Amino acid sequence: MARPDGRNCDELRPCEMQVGFVGTANGSCLIRCGGTRVICTASVEESVPPFLKGKGQGWITAEYAMLPASTGRRKARDGIKKDGRSVEISRLIGRALRQAVDRRFLGERTITIDCDVLEADGGTRTASITGGYVALCCAIDQLLHQGKLKESPVIHQIAAVSAGIVNDDPSLDLCYLEDSAAQTDMNFVMDETGAFIELQGTGEGRAFTRSELMEILALGEKGIRELHQLQREALGEKARVIAPQRTLVIASNNQHKIREISEMLDERLNVISMREAGFTGDIEENGETFEENAVIKAQAVAKATGLCALADDSGLSVDALGGAPGVHSARYAGGHGDDAANNALLIENMKDVPAEDRTAQFVCAMALSLPNGETHTVQGACPGVITYAPRGEGGFGYDPYFEYVSGETFSEMPEEEKNRVSHRALAMRAMLPYLEEL
Repeated sequence: MARPDGRNCDELRPCEMQVGFVGTANGSCLIRCGGTRVICTASVEESVPPFLKGKGQGWITAEYAMLPASTGRRKARDGIKKDGRSVEISRLIGRALRQAVDRRFLGERTITIDCDVLEADGGTRTASITGGYVALCCAIDQLLHQGKLKESPVIHQIAAVSAGIVNDDPSLDLCYLEDSAAQTDMNFVMDETGAFIELQGTGEGRAFTRSELMEILALGEKGIRELHQLQREALGEKARVIAPQRTLVIASNNQHKIREISEMLDERLNVISMREAGFTGDIEENGETFEENAVIKAQAVAKATGLCALADDSGLSVDALGGAPGVHSARYAGGHGDDAANNALLIENMKDVPAEDRTAQFVCAMALSLPNGETHTVQGACPGVITYAPRGEGGFGYDPYFEYVSGETFSEMPEEEKNRVSHRALAMRAMLPYLEEL
């Protein structure tokens, strides 16, 4: 059956998004979907609701309203007590757009999305979510340009569309005439992966079958993909804020360490050194454990750079020496990083230790600190024994004297194999679940 506006059943209404429509807002978008027009603005406040104070997280909320003449017959303005429909839609928009942002990277600020309907011809809530997302991205872009954010907290692209059954025909993006006569009415809120954020469906004129549901779902997915493309086109260069690769600062300028960690991460993140991040200060590693030192370094770098920072403190723990060199591994002989002197002192202190008591382990404590202060720690330990003489040409530090359970010293191992079994590799594997959340 022909639709009122002559569209095919799988066609969106003509949709346009005008970015920057309200010059005084931190971000704005005028969205038109057929005869529906909504002004979406994003306002930034440098504070959060009481329940989030001190937690290092931001907040996204929304308010929805229909202007008095938006439906052709005057609608009373919302007063102190808003009508239930506006409240319900406001909550829907807020829930949807909170899924777009990793609030740990927003800072303790609130972004309010105001959606004011100028003209209503069906789909005002879905248009508000789609246009509200664009306004949100514009506000994030402004915060980046102002230097208030170092990286975009936007992790997903969000859009919404309606679909339903009208006169027994599954149809996409219902206008008011279709919506008011629909046998089934559904709203889809989805991200770029095809995952659902909200799915609302009601059999209004009759119940709907599983096969009809699948048809409606396919239409909704098609519409969302097209709206995502329209959002990106409207944003232009501002689309750079959508799910950029996260930067990870390794709290070290040790190129051996940075290279090892980069290879282990397999380019999941943009890995840079402290120097590349612009951090040149000294960090006093005065912790009594590997974990304490790792946390000290990670938090110092994250706070100074505004980026995620990964730090490790690692060293050799020899059982016969009561855990020494331990946290003093790099400066065991006095001078920091003097491998030859450190190894000479180690072998001197081990000269009377019999083979069966020369057990040791390399230990790595790793700390990941986010700009909001959230910190995660893990530890990896690699068992072995201390040899009487150095073997191998590779590696660094105590590697020539540390014999792994395979019978090879770390200096004899190919770098790829060492990266697979080392204490740092074990710690990194334990840390990966946290890194994958970035």
